[in-house]
Amino acid sequence: MHGITYDAHDVLKDEEFRQGIKDFSNWPTIPQVFINGDFAGSCDILLEMHKNGELIEELKKAGNKHSFGK
Repeated sequence: MHGITYDAHDVLKDEEFRQGIKDFSNWPTIPQVFINGDFAGSCDILLEMHKNGELIEELKKAGNKHSFGK
């Protein structure tokens, strides 16, 4: 939707990696979204950020050059 290039990792295949990502972000649930290596939130948080316009601002801060629908 926002033209972002992203990468995904299936942490459910590896218990140690799954727990490690939870410890790293200090967040108990998966999936988790990181923007430029910083924890942004889980899917429900990102959806709210999208709805209220905060996500576009975070993506711009991260250096996204897309026009966001223009």
